[in-house]
Parts: sequence; structure tokens; C-alpha cells
Amino acid sequence: MKVLVVGSGGREHTLAWQVKKSRELSKLYCAPGNAGTAQLATNVPISADDLDGLLAFALSEQIDLTVVGPEAPLVAGIVDRFREAGQPVVGPTAAAALLEGSKAFAKDFMKRHGIPTADYQAFDSPEEAEAALKNGRFQFPLVLKADGLAAGKGVFVCPDLEESLKAVTLVMRERKFGASGSQLVAEEFLEGEETSFMVFSDGSLALPMVPSQDHKAIYEGDQGPNTGGMGAYSMDAILAPQDRQQILEQIIDPTIRGMSEEGRPYCGILYAGLMMTSQGPKVLEFNVRLGDPETQVVLPRIKSDLLTVLQAMAMDNLKGVEIEWSEDAVVCVVVASEGYPNSYEQGKEISGLDMAAEDQNTFVFHAGTDSKGDKTVTSGGRVLGVTSQAPSLQKAIVKAYEGVNKIHFEGMYCRRDIAAKGLRKESR
Repeated sequence: MKVLVVGSGGREHTLAWQVKKSRELSKLYCAPGNAGTAQLATNVPISADDLDGLLAFALSEQIDLTVVGPEAPLVAGIVDRFREAGQPVVGPTAAAALLEGSKAFAKDFMKRHGIPTADYQAFDSPEEAEAALKNGRFQFPLVLKADGLAAGKGVFVCPDLEESLKAVTLVMRERKFGASGSQLVAEEFLEGEETSFMVFSDGSLALPMVPSQDHKAIYEGDQGPNTGGMGAYSMDAILAPQDRQQILEQIIDPTIRGMSEEGRPYCGILYAGLMMTSQGPKVLEFNVRLGDPETQVVLPRIKSDLLTVLQAMAMDNLKGVEIEWSEDAVVCVVVASEGYPNSYEQGKEISGLDMAAEDQNTFVFHAGTDSKGDKTVTSGGRVLGVTSQAPSLQKAIVKAYEGVNKIHFEGMYCRRDIAAKGLRKESR
């Protein structure tokens, strides 16, 4: 089977790494890929947002299955284009991808279907938002979100009125996130612990993945601005069995059913970013694809053939598909460029990659890398995801940081507390 993975980040490298294990695979391509995917697949110089180029390549190479990693091409309608051309593809249609493409749509959808989430209000202009903030409509702290896609960076937790007005200016007046700032969503601040819960869906049936937890803030202790994710971990103890059942019954199933009822059947990977509150799980956000870096800690735990699962999703039929999961813990530490999530330099030579991966249970997933001759250099803000798998979380943490310590490039930065909050769960 010929497979095309669309994207160039750590998520796509992990997808390629796991798909590469399948006996059904005959040829693997990544578009555009990175220096890591080049070791597993044939990189194709077509960007993830070049829908015409990707479709033309899939047709000319007679690709049997295309797996779309990032959200932007999904929201832009790549799945619609491929399906119209008779090309098997994994991912939701543009109509279904609006769950991530518009936070206002997602909040209204959850309200219509009784899915637990934070109280909210959407604004179409900065004047409207500023007036509501000044007249006491909301309590602080308050969460403000750019409505559209912002690569995980368009969320602001505002402790007071002054900071909230700064966020409005940044998003709606200065358009820091471009067209995503045409609307702004204000949400009540939810207290609890965040959890990422992903499922495979064929439009009616949802197969849950193992839980994971992301670390979005740039600095230790969850301080500083949000990023696309500075690391993650996965282990069964993140969610008790009764919590998983509650999430499926109150959030996942109503979402899949509601999308079908509204004529937007959801076929693909659904990601629910949750806050585990004292009132139970509530949705912070929906993503319409695998999370990044959650992919790096969830996919290593799959013991089944991932390609078989993806193929079943592309055929809108997961009935009879069973997935076996490892009981191991997995930890991913993101190594970033100095200055991320703001401006940063590129082209820094990376050393120590082979040494970091010497341990058979440590994997270095490339995110923002490129090849320059025989050298690997930085090409993004999040550069690498050093990932380790072990029977215990504590061992996985130690192994991951041992891998990190063997890598070097000028200005490299990582959080040193990834998965630390999970240790108390492990000891229960």
C-alpha cells in the first residue's frame, strides 16, 4: 500500500514512524516532511496547504491512502477535494473541521447539544468586546481566544481587566493571528487539571485512544505564554476508568451524534481538550486531528497495526476494528529554539541526535528541522520531541531527559518539569 502523510512536524514524523511498521506498507511519502521523515520516507516538496499539488501528486503516484496531519488543510477542505477525486483520505470534511476552525461555532454547537463546557460569549468587534469586559459581564481570571486557527498560541488567560484589554488589542486590532482575530471568544476560567482525549471516528462509532496530558506554557510551572506544546506524557493513570466512560458518554458520543444530525458527519480523529473540574469533565477546545505533541506519546503505545485503523477510517467503517494498547508510560520533551513562541533564528546545526536515540526505547521525533548537506539544522520554533517509553512514568521521564542532554544546538531550550505532575498519579 502506498501512503502519503501530509505535514512537516513532530506529529507527522511520529505518524510516519508508526505507519512504517505495517506489513501492508509498500511505499511511504511525506509532504513536505522534515529531516526526520526523510530517514523513513520519501519527502515530497509540496507544502501542506497546496491542495492542488497534493491531489495531483496522489493521483499521479496512485496513492492508496493519504493521512492529513495539520489542521489548516483540513479546514481548507483537503478531504472534500480528495474524496471528490476518489482518493482515500483520513480526516474530516471542511464542514466537520469547523469544530476547530471556529471556536465560536464549536461553543455554539456544544450549547445546542448539551455538551459540558465553560460559559462564553463571542464578539465580532473590539469595541463590543471591550464594552462587555468593562461593564463587568465576566469575572476574572478570564480566558480570551482568537476564533480561528492560531497554531495553539491564540489563547490568553487574563488575570484582570488591563490584561484582557491588551489581549483584545493584540487579537482584534493588531491582528496578531491574522483573520483568526475577526472574532473573539471570552470564556469563564475553569479550575482543574487539563487532559487530552482523542478518538478515531467513522462518523458513528468512536474508538478511544489512551489519555495524555500536554504542557502548553513555555516555562516551568505552567508559566508564561501558551505555545503549541512544550511536552506531553501518556499513562493509564491520567484518567480513571469511570472518568473515561463519562467523557465518552457526555462529550464524545454526543459530539459524533450531533455532527451527524447537523449534516456534518465526523469521520477522522477527534481531539477533546478537557478540564477535569469538580463538576466533571468540560471541553476547553476541540481539535480535528491528532494533537502535537500528544501524538508523540500516544502512538508509541499502539501495539496494533495503525495503518489498518487509518484505512478503516478512510472507508468510514471502524466496525470490528480492535486496538491493543501498551501499559507503558511515554514522555515527550519538546526542545525549542530560543525566542519561541515569538521570533527565533533558524539554521542552527543540531548535534547529538544519534547519541540521543541509542536507547532502543527513546525516539527523537523531528518537528522543525531541515537537512543542509550532511547536517541537520533547525527550521522551526519547536525543533525536536525527545520521547521515551518505559514501564513507569518516573523511568520514562529520566530516559527522556537523558536523551535531551545528549542533544545540542545554539540557543536550545526545554522545560525541565515535563510529566512531573503525573508522578503523584502514578504513586496512587
